[in-house]
Amino acid sequence: MRTVRSQAPEPMIATGSIPRFHHTRVGLGADLQPIPVMRAMVLERVGSPLNARDLPIPTPGPGEVQIEIDACAVCRTDLHIIDGDLIGPKLPLVLGHQIAGRISSLGAEVAAFATGDRVGVPWLGWTCGVCRYCTAGRENLCRSARFTGYHHDGGFAEVCVADARYVFRLPAGYGPVQAAPLLCGALIGYRAFRLAGAAHRLGIYGFGSAGHMIAQVARHFGRETYAFTRPGDHRGQAFARELGAVWAGSSEQRPPVELDAAILFAPVGALVPLALAAVAPGGAVICAGIHMTDIPSFPYRLLWEERTISSIANLTRRDGDDLLALAGPAGLHPMVRTYALADANTALDDLRAGQFEGTAVLIPRIP
Repeated sequence: MRTVRSQAPEPMIATGSIPRFHHTRVGLGADLQPIPVMRAMVLERVGSPLNARDLPIPTPGPGEVQIEIDACAVCRTDLHIIDGDLIGPKLPLVLGHQIAGRISSLGAEVAAFATGDRVGVPWLGWTCGVCRYCTAGRENLCRSARFTGYHHDGGFAEVCVADARYVFRLPAGYGPVQAAPLLCGALIGYRAFRLAGAAHRLGIYGFGSAGHMIAQVARHFGRETYAFTRPGDHRGQAFARELGAVWAGSSEQRPPVELDAAILFAPVGALVPLALAAVAPGGAVICAGIHMTDIPSFPYRLLWEERTISSIANLTRRDGDDLLALAGPAGLHPMVRTYALADANTALDDLRAGQFEGTAVLIPRIP
């Protein structure tokens, strides 16, 4: 494993010749026939480590594309699925929803892409397209939505398939390792950032994958950022200051000024009243995670004076298009630590323990 900034050369990634072959019998009494397989890290039971498995290479159906995966970032949502905080995942399941790769095959009715195109796959993987949310451009709220690496197999593998409607072209200037974190951490963070409106003094609670990227976006727009980390995380606080935070401290501390808004990336409900206490009248507290521990009761005076609490749910395609177009001009440089696909459990353990700054990224094929 190693940590790199986005301007550093990316690790070499092997290309082509992915398939290995298992032999299986096709039909009663038939000869052994080769079936191409890929390596994947599979969740077979909630609460258990991932297991390395050879799986049949998925083929795209109508409206889908097959993607040869070059990198897949690791997200705290992956931990929530493993831990059972998010109920009802497909099992067995290939996790991973920040996928960067190249289209290797097209399903029927796909006209927007060609083989070889560099693309990314985010968390939101399918919507119905006809409900009142979908038809209003709010597909992130579709009640029938399906999610990558949760309802269908994701990117902790060598190949995946994805609905072509929810595939983004990757921006020029970003290799797959640096592009992968944009597809959830930056994307969800950007949706939260937009909900904060014109807030000049912005608090960021939880300075991990999403936090460190949105701090850079905020700096691009001339905002002041105030970073809150776990108590005693002096390394994380120093990292925040390196990225332009005007103040960094413990989540238990009050910032030196009143904030206009606060974004909570840390999935800790107890932070909500602390953030409310830190924002000025009329300020907003935005909960940006998909899961959070219970929010404790708090006195109404913390909410009074037109403070608000809101949440972020998933993403829209507009969010993705806008963030990926902004990344280059904003100078958005994810800090990444790379791991081989086979080391996915180590990456997840390191994420849980806070062993690195930025984002963990799995690389399926390293020569």
